Formats: sequence, C-alpha cells, structure tokens
Amino acid sequence: MQAARHVVCALSGGVDSAVAALLLRRRGYQVTGVFMKNWDLLDESGVCTADKDCEDAYRVCQILDIPFHQVSYVKEYWNDVFSDFLNEYEKGRTPNPDIVCNKHIKFSCFFNYAVNNLGADAVATGHYARTSLEDEEVFQQKHIKRPEGLFRNRFEIRNAVKLLQAADSFKDQTFFLSQVSQDALRRTLFPLGGLTKDFVKKIAAENRLHHVLKKKESMGICFVGKRNFENFILQVSVLCCKGVESRFCAGPGSISNEALVFQYLQPRPGKFISIEDSEVLGTHKGWFLYTLGQRAKIGGLREPWYVVEKDGTKGDVLVAPRTDHPALYRDLLRTGRVHWIAEEPPAALVRDKMMECHFRFRHQMALVPCVLTLNQDGTVWVTAVKAVRGLTLGQFAVFYKGDECLGSGKILRLGPSAYTLQKGRSRAGVATEGSGDGHSDSPGLGPTR
Repeated sequence: MQAARHVVCALSGGVDSAVAALLLRRRGYQVTGVFMKNWDLLDESGVCTADKDCEDAYRVCQILDIPFHQVSYVKEYWNDVFSDFLNEYEKGRTPNPDIVCNKHIKFSCFFNYAVNNLGADAVATGHYARTSLEDEEVFQQKHIKRPEGLFRNRFEIRNAVKLLQAADSFKDQTFFLSQVSQDALRRTLFPLGGLTKDFVKKIAAENRLHHVLKKKESMGICFVGKRNFENFILQVSVLCCKGVESRFCAGPGSISNEALVFQYLQPRPGKFISIEDSEVLGTHKGWFLYTLGQRAKIGGLREPWYVVEKDGTKGDVLVAPRTDHPALYRDLLRTGRVHWIAEEPPAALVRDKMMECHFRFRHQMALVPCVLTLNQDGTVWVTAVKAVRGLTLGQFAVFYKGDECLGSGKILRLGPSAYTLQKGRSRAGVATEGSGDGHSDSPGLGPTR
C-alpha cells in the first residue's frame, strides 16, 4: 500500500489557510502545518501580533490533529522584502511588498524548507488561485535544477504549469502570485481555488475553527498592521537614522547596514504645487509618502486635490483638482524585465513582438485591455486601449490572457498624462502623435484617450 502523500501547508493563523489544511486532511494526505514568522513588531498595545497568529495556527493543528512547526524568516524578510520596500520609496516609487514576499519568502524560503527539511511531496497555501495541474500530477513533479545563466536548456522538454484565476473572481489572488517561480508552482496545491470565501467560512464554522473565523480579514501591508502608514514610515525613518535599535530591527545581527537604507527616508518637507498654475497650496512631510492618484491632505482647502506628479529633486508634490482630472490618466507604461510564469514570454509575443492581453496594477481592479510590445532586454511597453487612472511607478503590471495569469513586471516608466498631451496640442495648435522619452524602442505615444 502506497504511503500517504505528505503535504506541508503554510498556516497564517487565519481562516483561509486553516480551511486549506482541513481540506487536505480530508483528501487523505499526511498534512504538516508550518507558521512563518516574518516580522517582529509590537502593536500599539505592546503585543507582538505574530505571536498571537502563531498561537492561532498551533490551535488549528491541534484541532486537525496534525504536526505543527514554526520557522523564522525575520532576517530574510528584512533583507529581501522590507529593505526593497524602503529602497523603492527612496526612489519615489510605491512598492508592493506582498508580491515580493510571496516570491522570496513563501515560495522560496518556505518552499525549500518544506521540501528539503520536512520531506514534502507538495506544499499548499490558502491563496485563492488554481493551477493547470490536478493533485496527482503535482505529486509526480520532480525538482529540476535550472542551468546557470539567463536561459534554460532549449532541448529540455517540460510543459509549463499555468497559474489560473480562482473561481471566486473577487477573492482571486493570482495578482499576488505573479512573481512565483515555475519550480515552486508546479509542486504547490491551492485547495481553495475552486471555492468562494463564504463557503470557506461555512466549512470553518462546521469544523470547530471558530477562533480563526472570528478574526478580521488581514488587509494592507503586514508589517504596518493597523497603524497610520505615514506615522509608521516616519517613525522608522527617525529611529533608524539615529541608530536606535528597536523592534523594527528585530532579528540576528546589528542594524548598521539597514540603518544606511533608512538614511534616505529622513523626513523631507516639501510643497504641494498646483499642476495647472504652479501655485503653492501647502506643505508636506515627505514626497515619498505619496502615491500617484491618492488624495493629498492639504490643510485649509475645502475641495479635494489629488497627487499627479512627484519632483524628487525639489521634494515637491504636484496636485490637481478633481478625481477625474486628465493629469491622473495615462495609457502607456514600461516595465522592468518581466517575470513570466512559464519562464519564457508567450510564443505569440516572441513571434510578433506584440500581443493583445489584459493587465491590472492593483488587486481587484478591473482588468484593462492592452497591447504588449516586447523589447530585446525582456522589458515590455504596455499600451492600454483606454487611459487608466493612477498608474504608479513601483507597482507591478500583472498580465492575463483569459483566466491565465501570465506573469508581471515592475512599472519603471510612465508615458505622458492626458493633461500633458492636451497642453502640447494646445501649444502646437495641431493634433500631435505625442513624443517618446528618447528611447528608440518605444512603440510610440498616441493621444491618450
């Protein structure tokens, strides 16, 4: 008789991962629960929230009668996720640490621990996503060491596993999994991929998992928690610039290297300036605190103003009135090198250098029809069929074809806004096709619609 397949399930202390472990148990697998401690920060009442989550995860394992393990990736999270988060803000970008965490922590550190230390046949998480493999196909996968260098062996025959959207389109989390490696994906189970959130809650209620069912949905950046983000980032800046070792810097070793990162996040007071007439409307604590498209908090003004540009040299934030101001809309962006789930660009994109698909840069936003133009360095130009509000540097443009998530690339350059193009046309007195940024591989900047 064949031994039961061993599945190591990541437990967060929440309802989704708890039900995922329960469903795996019901399928007859040997299940082990693992809680990852990635951050070590006291909340405002002096309690380490990670400890409470760990207790909840341990209780899930007791109820399900499965082994429990705890691993700490505080150091790895600091180096690979949080330092990147701060570096991106220093550059004036708005990062997405959840995507980076999945890439480096859950589907790298945890995945390797589960396979190499616990002898897992497969790993599982509580993400709402699916793959193109059935369970038994996942167990048949073998780890293939990638060759050194940029490209894999062209003669290696391996059908790529697809990352597919969940049945619950509202809860679908493929956006956050768009940087996961093919090796990890082909050995991962997503038990909740075909379920709705309401049904998951029903399963939890019927199986004595009330302690996780009562917990609020985890939203926002995990290491900020319920705090005001502006206060958090400024507090971290001041503490670390002064060389103060605090619970923000928990983990092995000194904070000398990390302190260097924070030196670039010292409060940088600047001005709010109207993009229409250059009038100074107020002041702010630091331009890196603001994201394109968000409402600017300007004291003394009744009408809402929105962030449309940031001047890192002067530290000024340009704002515009109205949530639908043309300065908020763009139809062109360029990414960094794209991470393709299949490890290589789609065949149609390689063949034609252009391909129609959809993209989003925020979780749960409506998919936007677009055309991708492939550059020789692996980056892509993304031309939206219709201008999009609030395109933001540092966010990930995640690409879809049907229900398949193709991968993602970090947004590193934006085309001109509709407002800029309108001003250009007014000055020229004739319609213009727009202008690029001096790079010959631009697909051209047509009028923003």
